[in-house]
Amino acid sequence: MNEQTTGLDPATVADEAWFVPGVRAIGVASLFSDLGHEIPTALLPSFLTATLGAPAAALGLIEGIADGAAGVARFAGGPLADDPERRRTIAVGGYVTTAIASSAIGLAGAAWQVGILRSVAWAARGVRGPARNALLADIAPPAAYGRAYGFERAMDNLGAIGGPLLALGLVALLGVRTAIELSVIPGLIAAVAIVAAVRAAPKLTRRDPRPLRIHVRPLLHGRLGELLVGISAFELGNAAATLLILRATQLLTPSHGHSAAVKIALVLYALYNLAATLIAIPGGKLNDRRGSLLVLALGAAAFTCSFAGLALTGSSIPLIALFFTLGGLGIGLGETAQSAAIATLAPLELRGSAFGLVAAVQSLANLTASAIAGLLWTLVSARAGLLYLAGWSVVALLAFALTGARRTSSPQGRTS
Repeated sequence: MNEQTTGLDPATVADEAWFVPGVRAIGVASLFSDLGHEIPTALLPSFLTATLGAPAAALGLIEGIADGAAGVARFAGGPLADDPERRRTIAVGGYVTTAIASSAIGLAGAAWQVGILRSVAWAARGVRGPARNALLADIAPPAAYGRAYGFERAMDNLGAIGGPLLALGLVALLGVRTAIELSVIPGLIAAVAIVAAVRAAPKLTRRDPRPLRIHVRPLLHGRLGELLVGISAFELGNAAATLLILRATQLLTPSHGHSAAVKIALVLYALYNLAATLIAIPGGKLNDRRGSLLVLALGAAAFTCSFAGLALTGSSIPLIALFFTLGGLGIGLGETAQSAAIATLAPLELRGSAFGLVAAVQSLANLTASAIAGLLWTLVSARAGLLYLAGWSVVALLAFALTGARRTSSPQGRTS
């Protein structure tokens, strides 16, 4: 697993200027967008149940429909983003729509209104993803895709840390409704940043828009298709982080009490996000020097240790913190390397479709991972659910290793 996985000469990587204005603008967009939509996300349970008087079941239904809309939108957004001019329009429109729909939840007077607004916001967030990722590939030099996507992921994770904290401060000062309404400000700042990124992107020559078609089969051939096997296994082990929070709470409750255990678990979740933030850029740099397969394998190994450790550990806070940190390192490495690999391996004219296809695989696999792990958790034990996730991470690790071995042994792999 080395530079042969990307076909780039490592000698050129160190000298490649990558932190250009367009890359910075996309990073700023990811930061402020996450700050914006994490505010209503953090406050949604309280807003629905305490402010609107809706039952707890309404939250699950709304989030399930919104997640489904986002998954469909990611897949549909891929073909839309294949055309360079169209992808720029969709990226800007997606950020604006997400900001307005998310903040409008604060004006809702009934749970069904929240459901519609949440679904619109999440669909817009989904459809813009392939366009933003393809736009970043337009701007960043190919030899620095890892660092560029690592920077974007780091800023996104930083927003995920800051959003709930900002929500707590706004609620204390202004109340829940006003806090949600004010989330439009960072959301619109993100939209302005993505406009700046579009302006910094290479100029387009005038031509007719490409026909809108769904491309799947062409993407499954060759190196990208091989890589999708490992990515699918990786994502089948990537369950919702709320399961990790639940596990920490269960482990710590007997010795610390439920209230304290919940608070410690939330701090551990912040540590998880912090680890994902801090590893993204170094992981991207390693991706640029040694190739995506190595970084993906390291992410799968970190996931394996995290899930297996949480399955087998006791109530030691330092050990639980270590396993949360490994989980954050796994997601930070995996997300960065996946994006960089797609940008490198996808055909230029189908780059948007490639990002959309992988995003759809991620959504479906993550839903499956959470559902099956949760079912095993309930019917068998928490240990069984976590070991199930660890098993898929081992499968991913083996798939990446085998893919690297095949490429190294083939004449094409030796010369790429």
